[in-house]
Amino acid sequence: MSKGSPSSRSDLWGGFCWVALGSLILIESLRMERFDNMGATLYTYPGFVPGVISCVIVLLGLFMILRGMKSKVSTDSNAEPLINRRFVISLTCMLVFSLVLLAHAHFLVATALFVGAFTFLFANEALSLKKRLVSASINGVLSSCVVYFLFQEVFLVRLP
Repeated sequence: MSKGSPSSRSDLWGGFCWVALGSLILIESLRMERFDNMGATLYTYPGFVPGVISCVIVLLGLFMILRGMKSKVSTDSNAEPLINRRFVISLTCMLVFSLVLLAHAHFLVATALFVGAFTFLFANEALSLKKRLVSASINGVLSSCVVYFLFQEVFLVRLP
């Protein structure tokens, strides 16, 4: 990583956000019912897995903060802003998926549309429109089918 790169700044901010999110998840996982009266043990508590995952998130967030502090933060006036076009597109896609598509469409359709749109919007612009559309369509359909099968059939998680 070059000194003074914009990624140093994003590592700092991203790291702080991940530490905050991981801490919030850890607090909430500790607040979950433990079902001791039903004979539950530490490894069968509902909050155990989210608690472990949140600890990993906090640890990785701390590593990002350290990496951002270790490299020189860019102070150039022409540095790329943290909130840029790609960020806005990503956030918009995620909000449309979670607030609109999942509420009104089957999970397979919603996920295929989300992954397809995301793949198309971030595909290499040097490729032809036809190649980008075909690639986005294949990625959307395959990924939604794989995710649906894994969660429904392997993990036994009911999807909307």
